[in-house]
Amino acid sequence: MDNLYRQVILDHSDNPHHHGELSDKTNDIELKNPTCGDVLKLDLKVEDGKIADAAFSGYGCTISQASASMMTDAVIGKTTDQAEEMVQTFSSMIIGDDVDTDILEDAATLEGVSKFPARIKCATLAWKALHKALNK
Repeated sequence: MDNLYRQVILDHSDNPHHHGELSDKTNDIELKNPTCGDVLKLDLKVEDGKIADAAFSGYGCTISQASASMMTDAVIGKTTDQAEEMVQTFSSMIIGDDVDTDILEDAATLEGVSKFPARIKCATLAWKALHKALNK
């Protein structure tokens, strides 16, 4: 099972979904992780309270890129309230809290990052960007 999880993470990092920029974005933000140098720019298109589209660009480690890819997959089509609930669930999961991770889709495979404190900021960068972009 661990190998399957690792493969999902590597697949998202090597072939990220929704990588790029949106020309018709309504919300955007750029965040940096000063600890390791990861940079993530997130573009969102929010229409009628739903995330109609999302894209990210920037650079970083395998974990940050995979997390951004998984996050964009998971939130497109969700309401902003659902997306905020996902941010909270992801944040709780990544620090080791026992939570129902079903709403996170592939991002639930990052649960093991909680055992590696140095990687928590990498995994949460995209999710923090989502929260800040929605509340900007």
